[in-house]
Amino acid sequence: MARCHRGEPFLSRIVLLTNGVVKLLSDMTSLPKIELHLHLDCSMSYRAVSALSPSVTIEDYEKEFVAPAKCSNLAQFLTCAPRGVGLMQSEESLKVVVEDLFEQLVVDGVIYVEIRFAPLLHTEGGLSAHRVVECVDAAVEHMTKQTGISARLILCTLRHFTAVQSLATAHLLRDFRGSRVVALDIAGDEAGYPVDAHVAAFRYAREYEFHRTAHAGEARGSCSVRETLQELQPTRIGHGVRSIENEALIEHIKKNKIHLEVCPSANVQIIESIARWEDHPIDKLYRSGVSLNVNTDSRTLTPVTLSGEYERLNQTFGWTREHFLNTNLMAVRATFLNEAEKALLSDRLRTAYTS
Repeated sequence: MARCHRGEPFLSRIVLLTNGVVKLLSDMTSLPKIELHLHLDCSMSYRAVSALSPSVTIEDYEKEFVAPAKCSNLAQFLTCAPRGVGLMQSEESLKVVVEDLFEQLVVDGVIYVEIRFAPLLHTEGGLSAHRVVECVDAAVEHMTKQTGISARLILCTLRHFTAVQSLATAHLLRDFRGSRVVALDIAGDEAGYPVDAHVAAFRYAREYEFHRTAHAGEARGSCSVRETLQELQPTRIGHGVRSIENEALIEHIKKNKIHLEVCPSANVQIIESIARWEDHPIDKLYRSGVSLNVNTDSRTLTPVTLSGEYERLNQTFGWTREHFLNTNLMAVRATFLNEAEKALLSDRLRTAYTS
């Protein structure tokens, strides 16, 4: 698939492709989509970056903000993340990035999104973590009204955070009960740091009945997924694709209705055992009956769209509208919404995909 600079409308990119693929891409772009795994600080278009830092050229952006097409590991991938975070240290910059992301989602056909970020990373300019969440929540509310895209927020602790920092992130959930803030996540260098320092934060989230998701099975194998499920007790796993290495774990995931937030291109970019799209286990996971959906992860570090991911799944595994409807319906069931909201989204998806 042809690449372009972030910030260009998706449809402008398809003119270089064959007529058959153009028709497919246009169709994929127009279909409604659910995205559950999306990092705010790693999804900045060049347009947003240049607005916040005019000295950054497109060449700088592609070299410093976009991760290598094939990384040696997750740690290398994450070395590009601080450039974006560094630009998001004021109320105005947070607003710019949220608005930019929603503009991308409109073009991509996303109708519901759960956006995750780590509030403690955005305090270097003097904002409190509480104020960071307030700013992002307000900007999301504004863009929801402007675009019609429904959204919720997930707060991330990070693997390298201390137990105190992790618990402080969890406490923000209680501060924002009743807002769009609905869940706790843990992200970061999975291979470099165990979950020990974060058990208390996830216990706090459980005690106050907040939703929980957790990154695992990306930088480490199936043992990491099992450990994360056991120690943190999330209902969803971010990535989790290396669960395929352990049949007993797959059965556990199915039995306990654990949903996998799969990000195919990011996995190909990071995971050594997934050298090519053809090696990705998403099709095997789907056929085994695992609940999963397709996500982009980070639209800067991994310069993709959901429409592009759908196209690659169609080309690589022959996925059709039926697959995309099913995985989107799985995503709806796994959302951190109430049952009435889930029903409305499901009806909208069925109408669009079967018309």
